[in-house]
Amino acid sequence: MNDTIAAIATAPGTASLAIVRLSGPQAREIARHIAPDASFRPRHAQLCDFLDSQEKMIDRGIVLYFQAPRSFTGEEVLEFQTHGGYLIAQEILQALLKHGARLARPGEFSKRAFLNGKIDLSEAEAIARIIEAKSVDAARILARQIKGELGSFVREVREELLEAMAHSEVMIDYAEEEIPADLMDTLSGKLTRLESRLKELVESSRRRQGLIEGFRVAIVGKPNVGKSSLLNRLLQYERAIVSEWAGTTRDTIEEHLKVGSHVIRIIDTAGIRQTEDRIEQIGVERSLRSIEEAEVLIALFDLSRPWEAEDEEIFRQLRQAKEEGKELIVALNKSDLPAVMEHSLLEEFSPVRISAKEGAYEALMAELERRLDRLGGDEELMLASSRQIEAVERCAGEISRAREPLERGELELFSYHLQEAVGALSELTHPFEHEEMLERMFGEFCLGK
Repeated sequence: MNDTIAAIATAPGTASLAIVRLSGPQAREIARHIAPDASFRPRHAQLCDFLDSQEKMIDRGIVLYFQAPRSFTGEEVLEFQTHGGYLIAQEILQALLKHGARLARPGEFSKRAFLNGKIDLSEAEAIARIIEAKSVDAARILARQIKGELGSFVREVREELLEAMAHSEVMIDYAEEEIPADLMDTLSGKLTRLESRLKELVESSRRRQGLIEGFRVAIVGKPNVGKSSLLNRLLQYERAIVSEWAGTTRDTIEEHLKVGSHVIRIIDTAGIRQTEDRIEQIGVERSLRSIEEAEVLIALFDLSRPWEAEDEEIFRQLRQAKEEGKELIVALNKSDLPAVMEHSLLEEFSPVRISAKEGAYEALMAELERRLDRLGGDEELMLASSRQIEAVERCAGEISRAREPLERGELELFSYHLQEAVGALSELTHPFEHEEMLERMFGEFCLGK
């Protein structure tokens, strides 16, 4: 980290401001060429002219200097706040590069902050994920992780594991002595509680990944029941083709939609029915896969048509999804027309009546928002990535494997499994073997972050 890096830290496009960031040991010397009139007083915003490598004025803006080690990266950091626009920020970046800076790789500023001890790995991942968050709840949870909440949890669990290991080592040293039964029971009880706590965190985090990625909401039903019309109404533009011919939608259509404080991935599926058309069969298969993958299902039934075998199949799919714990919303469409369908079987799902044609879907949207809020739960601790979930799962697994040798009195093997648990847990904050994993993880960050 002896070189000085630079990048544009704001998104491309036209805006009121753009920020160019510079970090490294030569940051101040390089910045003097760009802003020769700046005093570089730490944490002081100064208005000055920005010059290119030919000493021609690029723009007038604000320069901010953060003195090492009191900066995000722990190094000398300067930020140039310019008028927004692609050309101005690029001109300043090019000038910095010509005066000795190197273009930063994706995530390199955050990586330097981690390597310099300014943040741990859980905080770094929270920084990356908060940019992608698809709900207000997720943003709040991740903001607390940036402040170190997950790191505090890791330290707490680690201390309990180390305490158990310490008891084990003492018992190994005094192997001739009889091990007190109450101590064995205490250790076993502590491990059981820890394992349960870790598993609950994993399950809760898996269930709420949609807070960050966007919950998947699938609209399902038999052909020509009004799924595409409903999608178009929700999106407020003609995204899907609507016709009276069954099988018009042959593939899944996915769009993003804001519902309350959530941004969801709403999926219009092909009508589920038996068909000889191979292309339509593929669409039906994808619809069934969408049912499996979605966190919320909106099952649409047509009140103006009689109950058919295709409705029976949708009802069967609903029953199965209910057993799997999915959030289900049953909507009775075309409520503006005389009711023909016998829908008593659907009463267990407390159906809502809608009319996609007339735009009467307020009750459906209110119910969808309520279900999404329930999926999000409260603002408790959440693992922000599959890497974190996998590490906690391994930790819980090693704790589970440690209990059996404890009961047999095989303390060396018991300690081994606890050491493995501590190692897995450490990957959340400070992994032992970092370089390859860090390159992969920080490489997924935004450029300039």
